[in-house]
Amino acid sequence: MSTPQPSMPQAQAAVPNRQPADGSSYRGYTSPIPIVRTHLGNAIASEWTKIRSVRSTIWTLGVFVLLVIGIGIGVAALIAANASPEDLNNDSPLSLGFFGLLLGSMCVITLGVLTTASEYGTGMIRTTMVACPSRGRVLTAKAVVFFAVAFVTTLVSVLVVALADVALLDGARTPTGQEWLKGTIGISLYIALLGLFSLIIGSIIRHSAGAITIMIGVVLAPLVIALFMVSQSLDGLRQALFEYSIPNQLSVFYSNSLTETGPSGWDPLWIIIGVTAAAFACAFALLEKRDV
Repeated sequence: MSTPQPSMPQAQAAVPNRQPADGSSYRGYTSPIPIVRTHLGNAIASEWTKIRSVRSTIWTLGVFVLLVIGIGIGVAALIAANASPEDLNNDSPLSLGFFGLLLGSMCVITLGVLTTASEYGTGMIRTTMVACPSRGRVLTAKAVVFFAVAFVTTLVSVLVVALADVALLDGARTPTGQEWLKGTIGISLYIALLGLFSLIIGSIIRHSAGAITIMIGVVLAPLVIALFMVSQSLDGLRQALFEYSIPNQLSVFYSNSLTETGPSGWDPLWIIIGVTAAAFACAFALLEKRDV
């Protein structure tokens, strides 16, 4: 026996919120949830929720703050207890923050890589791309959120160290306004951009351990390689590696460069901006061509 088919009015009544197709008047299903066009702000809010929710952010930034403040103040206290007043007049007390910041930069590099590469490792990047199909918007949102977090954290840390070092080294030379600006705002921008460059490398490599290894090599390898270049025929290359190594560029912000030539003033900041912009363009192009 064949099953009786419902009549046309009954079939239409069984499907709510639908109207028969009638040319341009057909509206289809009407969702009760309001439809809002998303924008970069929504992606930034999503990335902010991610970065403040994962444990890696708390651990890496916590270790960073401990290294920068602990080593910076510890070195100043040691010098204040053992140095003569004549020795204190040579350099700005702000330069003592260099040692903790160099070690702490490894934490910022690690967090930058994990911000992108960890999602590829866990497969969560697929969920991210489904929620926001615009891949360039996702990368931009990650970059904005990470840069803001890294800059604020670094600025607070170096400012605490700077104020503490000036107070501990009471007989030291008073830093100038330019030294204060470079030793706080300038160095914070540089560290945040270095971490942002690490984030981009993580997006390109898509492997956390590999990207972190590459970034550690970028930071330390030029200086280490230059130390072992003893041949006179390699003097030019050795000098360039010294001048443009990241430790030397960090020291430039404290007016205490490792070499007499090379970057000076605000040059390291322009260099890192150019390198980061080029890497971002490369990552953006690859992101549009690759499959997730």
